[in-house]
Amino acid sequence: MPRTTLADIVPPVPLGPLDGRYRPAVVALVDHLSEAALNRERLHVEAEWLIHLTSTGVVPGAPRLSEAEQAYLRGVVTTFGADQIAELGQIERTTVHDVKAVEYFLKRRLADAPATLDRTVLPEVGELVHFALTSEDVNNLSYALMVRGAVRDIWAPAAAALVDQVAALAREQRATPMLALTHGQSATPTTLGKELAVTAHRLRRQLVRIGHDEYLGKLNGATGTYGAMVAAVPGADWPRVSRTFVEHLGLVWNPLTTQIESHDWQAELYADMARFNRVLHNLATDMWAYISRGVFTQIPVPGATGSSTMPHKVNPIRFENAEANLEIACALLDTLAATLVTSRLQRDLTDSTTQRNIGPAFGHSLLAIDNVRRGLAGLAVNQDRLAAELDTSWEVLAEPVQSAMRAAAVAGVPGMANPYERLKELTRGQRITGPQLRQLVADLGLPDQAAARLAALTPATYTGLAAHLVDYLD
Repeated sequence: MPRTTLADIVPPVPLGPLDGRYRPAVVALVDHLSEAALNRERLHVEAEWLIHLTSTGVVPGAPRLSEAEQAYLRGVVTTFGADQIAELGQIERTTVHDVKAVEYFLKRRLADAPATLDRTVLPEVGELVHFALTSEDVNNLSYALMVRGAVRDIWAPAAAALVDQVAALAREQRATPMLALTHGQSATPTTLGKELAVTAHRLRRQLVRIGHDEYLGKLNGATGTYGAMVAAVPGADWPRVSRTFVEHLGLVWNPLTTQIESHDWQAELYADMARFNRVLHNLATDMWAYISRGVFTQIPVPGATGSSTMPHKVNPIRFENAEANLEIACALLDTLAATLVTSRLQRDLTDSTTQRNIGPAFGHSLLAIDNVRRGLAGLAVNQDRLAAELDTSWEVLAEPVQSAMRAAAVAGVPGMANPYERLKELTRGQRITGPQLRQLVADLGLPDQAAARLAALTPATYTGLAAHLVDYLD
């Protein structure tokens, strides 16, 4: 019996996980970064260009559209759905050109205007659809609008919610003492909250950068010279028309381009997003290590399975999935940034194919954010483990002891020579107990006040200003 061909199943079987098992976490991006969203934004740009031309009177003899006619044109965009997607696809199968298909689609809507409108006016302005434009005039503006919407409406709010979650956990655990590990070895104690605050601060800085990134657009013809525009209407101030239109869309006008907008703004944005992802990757791997070390315990999910053969397992899968998805997202964002800033002479098509992968880049990043948030929500701090680690690491107090000896030596206290070397000989590579440390302090000959202060110190109380540093998040 022949094997069923999965490619023939309707509806289509997803090729990738973002449209399969992970779709619920990323589906909001479909409204911004899908092929259908691209065509809707193309319609948006074409409709607004037509309204702009007729409203400014830049083309002599063109009729001015009424408010109702402008609303009808904008309604073509807002009602763009499944039937319109199918119709546009049918047109494109004939044109074999996506932007030309959008032009013809909009012209059909002008011809089919409802009876409530003046049906002699809209068809008259049909030749102003896509007037003097190259496809890239439409495409660059469409992508800028799509990416801006995806960042501001979907990705950035999710990322900000994650940062707030990490910051809230940092505040909650601000004074929870924890043994630090540098090079994987016991080091000066800190607090769990302070270490989480470091990550929250790093992530927040990247979000500020992303919030300041610009979204550029151009509208200047086939090679950026306004050639067709000047030839058609030589008396118009086309740079001004272009600038006012681009800014009307809420974008930053780029006055100097080839056929394409140079995409430098995209490279800048994707580099900032990749940097956010890499900081988040650092958090994911640290949380994995904390779970492995026992600093955090995972709250079991009822009915969930950690291992197909080991019933006891509760695996840190949220952080592992986040780690993998962040690596994929960064690889895509890095490729987008590197490829999009280069175009042979006045135009090649590498950017066209490359930009169609913006959605997967955002999707893997958004999925990772969702995984980290869910992972953090399923953790509990293991206070007993933290206390036990500190109580078996009294050697970390060699640092404050030798530092106090240095201060005493500067003050002229005798017998304080070579403090670092003396403590190194006593503690390096070996563990000491609390009684041993206190006896060591008593035998050093430190001033009484310093000796008492050090004798009262424990690994759990040797956290410096760690708890107060969390306040810098606010």
